[in-house]
Amino acid sequence: MTLKTELKRPEVLAPAGTLEKLKTAIHYGADAVYIGGDAYGLRSRAGNFSFEEMAEGVAFANTYGAKVYVAANMVTHEGDAKGAGEFFLKLREIGISAVIVSDPALIEICATDAPGLPIHLSTQASATNVETLEFWKKEGLERVVLAREVSMAEIAEIRQQTDVEIEAFIHGAMCISYSGRCTLSNHMSKRDANRGGCSQSCRWKYDLFDMPYAGERRSLQTNGEIEDEAFSMSAVDMSMIEHIPDLIQNGVDSFKIEGRMKSIHYVSTVANVYKKAVDSYMADPDHYECKQEWVDELWKVAQRELSTGFYYQTPSEEEQLFGARRKIPVFKFIGEVLAYDDATGVATIRQRNHFRVKDEIEFYGPGFNHFDQTVEVMWNEEGESIEKAPNAMMILTMPVAQPVKPGDMIRKKK
Repeated sequence: MTLKTELKRPEVLAPAGTLEKLKTAIHYGADAVYIGGDAYGLRSRAGNFSFEEMAEGVAFANTYGAKVYVAANMVTHEGDAKGAGEFFLKLREIGISAVIVSDPALIEICATDAPGLPIHLSTQASATNVETLEFWKKEGLERVVLAREVSMAEIAEIRQQTDVEIEAFIHGAMCISYSGRCTLSNHMSKRDANRGGCSQSCRWKYDLFDMPYAGERRSLQTNGEIEDEAFSMSAVDMSMIEHIPDLIQNGVDSFKIEGRMKSIHYVSTVANVYKKAVDSYMADPDHYECKQEWVDELWKVAQRELSTGFYYQTPSEEEQLFGARRKIPVFKFIGEVLAYDDATGVATIRQRNHFRVKDEIEFYGPGFNHFDQTVEVMWNEEGESIEKAPNAMMILTMPVAQPVKPGDMIRKKK
């Protein structure tokens, strides 16, 4: 079977570890967000949502025409699936657009107890070929999140042979284990990675040590000197910003950004960039070009070095983290705009990181609107002039060079 593919605008799907991040992601252009509930997910340390928060998130998303998906992608052991039927039924009642599931037991429970709630296959299920997609289609699933190990050529072939929706990761962390199925954390910290407790053992620093006596530790590689680590199990992050045409032309329906535990600075920046890139391509595919400012923008948020993962080649040692960092983000998030007075040109700001008078700062907002200015003066909540804003979440006011809007962000070079 060969299917005709038409150019279709992909969904920009952003992570939302909290209600604040959900609203930020949608405000900055995400067409959909994925969140976690209080159970059945793989991010136990993320700010997972209560049912009340989910309902508020869905209501907010509806005003923007956006969707909310819930990740329930844990691998269940005996007893873990207890209560899942009621959980999925509640999600359906709230108006969740789909659940992301990997375990066949949870898929069966969802289909039986909450019929009509769409199910997407999680990347944890390692879907890498068209036969797998067709199998899950017969089970009633409408979308499959492909394994991160799938190449661009394989996506093209899959797309030609099935009409199942394809979701693919396009930015964020890469797992060193196949499709995230890892037991390092289980062995090394007694935290089950596949039931939400991953301690990220692959990100730890490793060396070979001589330990002849209790309490002594001498590196066999550096003769006891402290140097950059020589061993690594840690992959660099993925970024596909320079390959938007390939993803769209090969029929990827949803562009997934990793990072439910990342900051609102990260979520707003990455969603903003990919929204801009997708809109630019769809507006004029024949004359599209990836702008350097988009690439530079992504480097303003905290992340590891970047590569294209498995899309074009098997990653080499260059796609692993070891030794000295080759590139480091140089900006930090310092605040967000709460209000703006048109008459005075003064903005009310909530501080997120230390900054002071004379600092060069950058404002940015949805739609890729940016401008720089120097902080000339600022006042605290009592109206007193202050030289610095050292206290986290403090409220202050300051004149700004251009009009801003609530939700705009502020950052500066470290």
